[in-house]
Amino acid sequence: MGVVLEWAGTNCGKAFMTNSSTEQLTADVLRAQKDRMGGTCPGNLDLRVHRAISWIRRAEMAHDDPDIAFICYWIAFNAAYAEDTSDTSETPERALFEGYFEKILRLDTDGVIYKAIWDRFSGPVRVLLENRFVFQPFWKHHNEVSGNSDWKVRFESAQALIGKALVNQDTSLILAMLFDRLYVLRNQILHGGATWNSSVNRSQVRDGAAIMGFLVPTFAGVMLDHPEELWGANYYPVVTT
Repeated sequence: MGVVLEWAGTNCGKAFMTNSSTEQLTADVLRAQKDRMGGTCPGNLDLRVHRAISWIRRAEMAHDDPDIAFICYWIAFNAAYAEDTSDTSETPERALFEGYFEKILRLDTDGVIYKAIWDRFSGPVRVLLENRFVFQPFWKHHNEVSGNSDWKVRFESAQALIGKALVNQDTSLILAMLFDRLYVLRNQILHGGATWNSSVNRSQVRDGAAIMGFLVPTFAGVMLDHPEELWGANYYPVVTT
């Protein structure tokens, strides 16, 4: 029997606040914030946010095309969080951004991300987490990849973990599991596993683009608010010689 997910903010540890007054950050707002920093923005952070803003701007231009918007917001997310660790091991990408989420949530002292997850996008987040079509073992099973015949058991186990995270208002875990689902959607689109503007995955793409469209600019804004933090070496830095 599936776990019933309850989304209630009134019993959480911190004061519950509505996010209705929180405006979505735009590329222009982020650019102005970055420009106000002048030369005080460290080089690694400056390049990260510069690239992220460029893709956020392109995503905003695709407001009537959620497929393109989702892709652009994901590239902006990659620009913001990914770092060249010079690690030769093949660490799964989904494992790499969990540390980034923990840092961003710690620095988000206004709780904008918290309120987005538990209030503004509580419905779409819940639907994505309950959707087997963005659960990778489901697809591996249908592609007859060995070791995935138990995908239903693993899905129920994941739902139980989500249920505990909801009870504990564990934003970090919910955010990690949400992006785990969005990562499957990202792979589906970028690897040619979906038709553009398909009716089959419309709700996932539309909700994913909306969630990413709020969270990714927020991530960039938090990073700009904390230039003293170490954000790591950029992939493909600009080389002039």
